[in-house]
Amino acid sequence: MPATQTPPGQCPQCWEHAHNKRIHRALKPRQDCKPCLDHMVNGCPYLVPKKPSKWW
Repeated sequence: MPATQTPPGQCPQCWEHAHNKRIHRALKPRQDCKPCLDHMVNGCPYLVPKKPSKWW
């Protein structure tokens, strides 16, 4: 499966974890993903680019 570009306005880690099933495949049932938990508690560590403005 080819990697897709993260859309503007989306966190790269959030996007990757939401759309790449291989990341969470190794987890046991009811086991939490440490990076996902850290993300939920502390927020996105990345500077998320804004969507390009089409108004002007």
